[in-house]
Amino acid sequence: MILQSYNLLPRLTVLENIMLTMDASGKRFDRPKREIALDLLKQVHLPERYADERILHLSGGEQQRVAIARALSDDPRVIIADEPTGNLDPATQDDIMRIFLDLAHQQGRCVIIVTHSPQIAEMSDAVLRLAPAQR
Repeated sequence: MILQSYNLLPRLTVLENIMLTMDASGKRFDRPKREIALDLLKQVHLPERYADERILHLSGGEQQRVAIARALSDDPRVIIADEPTGNLDPATQDDIMRIFLDLAHQQGRCVIIVTHSPQIAEMSDAVLRLAPAQR
C-alpha cells in the first residue's frame, strides 16, 4: 500500500526504508535484500546515489518514489495507492503514473489508485466513481 503521506521513517536511509518492509514480510528472498532494493530504485527512476541518503534530504517526488519502491519490495500482485500524486508537480505526477502503468501493463500487477484528480483518472485503464448512497 502506498499512502499519500508516504509514511517513510525519517531516521532511516532510502535503502533501509525499502528493506524494512522486506524484513517485516518474513519472506525469503533469492538475492541479497540490498541488491533487490537497488533494483527497485532503478525501477522507480531514482539513481543509486540516493541509496544511503536520509529521507528528509529528498523532495516530495523522490520520497513518493521511495514509498513505491518500498511497496514493491515484497513483490505484491496488488498495489493500492492512496492519492499517490496529490502533492507532486505535473512532471513528477506524469512520471509516477508511467511507473504505475508499467507495473500494470508490463509486469501484470493490479494497481488500484484512489484519487480526486480527473487527470489521473483519465490516464487509468478503468475508473470506478464512488457516490453518496441514495436513501
